[in-house]
Amino acid sequence: MVAEPFKASITEAEIADLRERLRRTRWPEPEPVDDWSQGLPLAYAQELCRGWAEDYDFGFAERLNAFPQYRDTVDGLGIHFLHVRSPEPDAFPLVLTHGWPGSVLEFLEVLGPLTDPRAHGGDPADAFHVVAPSLPGYGWSDKPSTTGWGVTRTARAWDTLMVSLGYERYGAQGGDWGSAVSGALGEVAPERVAGVHLNLGSVAAGTFDDPTPAELANLQAEKEFQRTGRGYSAIQATRPQTLGYGLTDSPAGQAAWIAEKYWAWTDHGGSLEDALPRQKILDEISVYWFTASATSSARLYWESFAGFRDKVTAPSGLSVYPRDITRPSRREAELRFTDLRWFEEMPRGGHFAALEQPQSLIEQVRGFFRLFR
Repeated sequence: MVAEPFKASITEAEIADLRERLRRTRWPEPEPVDDWSQGLPLAYAQELCRGWAEDYDFGFAERLNAFPQYRDTVDGLGIHFLHVRSPEPDAFPLVLTHGWPGSVLEFLEVLGPLTDPRAHGGDPADAFHVVAPSLPGYGWSDKPSTTGWGVTRTARAWDTLMVSLGYERYGAQGGDWGSAVSGALGEVAPERVAGVHLNLGSVAAGTFDDPTPAELANLQAEKEFQRTGRGYSAIQATRPQTLGYGLTDSPAGQAAWIAEKYWAWTDHGGSLEDALPRQKILDEISVYWFTASATSSARLYWESFAGFRDKVTAPSGLSVYPRDITRPSRREAELRFTDLRWFEEMPRGGHFAALEQPQSLIEQVRGFFRLFR
């Protein structure tokens, strides 16, 4: 395999088309409730889309292009990836995997400190060579035209990619779907994967006869999520094609579908912008819009949702953020992660750790992989 250098880009015509579509949005009536219980409120959706059309700088491609990127064909599919080599000769190879509704953009603030800690006030002994691929059907990776591109096949592709880059021993890190892919990497390439660090530990709650108060709270949160928060995944896991027509055609629809998840899954007191700047939210939405990947990204749920909690036998680490979707105790986590070497509960943050709490995630990743260098 020979990777080709890549630069992301969008055209003025594409931006003009987006603005025209936003201007012509046919809005629904306001919600008959005074909270988010029916989804993204009309006033918030209209303001978000107004800001996207009028205030947003559309600079996400330039922000991404500040780092080396490539595309290569892996298992017959074009895969886009960042490859940021450390200046430190003994840096440890690490593959970072994003999830939905994220992209490789969520790693931009952690790439510098991870690859060049000396330049960011850290210990050069903690340096990594970082590879961050776009999942199949996401961002600038190709959209699979056949079925079968689930978590396990993606993990095998990541291993092939890492070996092609010269990395015979490496670590894996991820959240959301990235946690599933990273866990699967340890299963498909145990001779090469030294350890797996995750910032989402999706495990079965309510499995003990003597639950602690924290485990009871996690079980209640899990039940509430099943009751009010699982609708998106049920649709994406069963009818991604039907969903995709509306999201691919309507930028307002795509923005609302994603922004509601950022509001629900981040650590804030009621205002999403307390957790993330609006620019970062619109950066992520823009990736899905300009790459037209609403449908292809949703298909990963159709392919793999049932296997999201497969056992992980590789040496593992878990950093639990208090506003994530699931927040297991250590003993709950150990039921799925059978060789759990690292477990820490963080004081702040939610589902999107690299975006919300980049410094925290950096320290967690450094700490865990010191065990394996």
